[in-house]
Amino acid sequence: MTDQNGKTDIAKLSAVADRIANDLMETEEWGKPSSLSPKMQGIDTHQFGIAIHTAEGDTVTAGKADAPFTIQSISKVFSLTLALEMFSGKVWERVGKEPSGDPYNSIVDLERHEGIPRNPFINPGALVINDLLHKAERDDGGKTNVRDLLNSLLDGEEVGIDDEVAQSEGGSNFANRAMANLSKHFDNFENDVEAVLKDYVDQCAITMSSRQLARAGRYLMVERADSDDEAAKRRARRVRRINALMLTCGQYDGSGEFAYRVGLPAKSGVGGGILAVVPNTASVCVWAPGLDDYGNSLLGTEALARLSEEMDWSVFGARSH
Repeated sequence: MTDQNGKTDIAKLSAVADRIANDLMETEEWGKPSSLSPKMQGIDTHQFGIAIHTAEGDTVTAGKADAPFTIQSISKVFSLTLALEMFSGKVWERVGKEPSGDPYNSIVDLERHEGIPRNPFINPGALVINDLLHKAERDDGGKTNVRDLLNSLLDGEEVGIDDEVAQSEGGSNFANRAMANLSKHFDNFENDVEAVLKDYVDQCAITMSSRQLARAGRYLMVERADSDDEAAKRRARRVRRINALMLTCGQYDGSGEFAYRVGLPAKSGVGGGILAVVPNTASVCVWAPGLDDYGNSLLGTEALARLSEEMDWSVFGARSH
């Protein structure tokens, strides 16, 4: 929904966000919290926040948009961004681009494909991406880890880490250890498993608010490359590819249902957050810690479905002009 100048109608967007937040607070079904750590398992699921950062630089919020939560698998978007910046197409020699059709922590699919994960957004894929980044160095002064990248995307605002969640997940990550070791068995893992696993657990335990994640994701709105600037063109291509993977793989094996209901590239995390992209228009983050059967935020998905419908936002085309 845009105004007569082609810009996002902020008044309309604010009203929609407030209405969604108010309506969802009246719901009776909130989903179940993640069981990854005692702290996450004990969280009050009756919470919701939404933040929308527009291409014009405006931010609209409703609900608990400033409540911090662990970003968990949303961090995989940023680690993939770093890997593509540093290694470009070589990334796809070690990880695929296809939806898995299996749970995000399935080891069966990894064995079936001889250590090559189906995509970078399931756990084995993220571990291989972290293996790529573990000892990576750059000549351009760019970032090499997710926390530093996020700090830079927030213009120097520091993000934190929930040490309690990190320690709990690090001590009980037996499935992830098994996946990393299986990839190593098939020669698709180069570094020490424990060292890479710590990198991965720490990035998942990064704490941010919906407002911060919406700001950090603004580069995913797709940079226009109208000039002869080759670097800008490369960034635009990279963002398009990340968005494509978010659309097809970003909600685990619930990605098809999400694309059908919402129609936007997005990445979820079991902390209850979902980062979504409206190309050329907005970066959106919703948070509600109760999860559905796929491990995605139950009310976060509902909120994005309503937002997409009411603002006429979908990568599959608008209903009206």
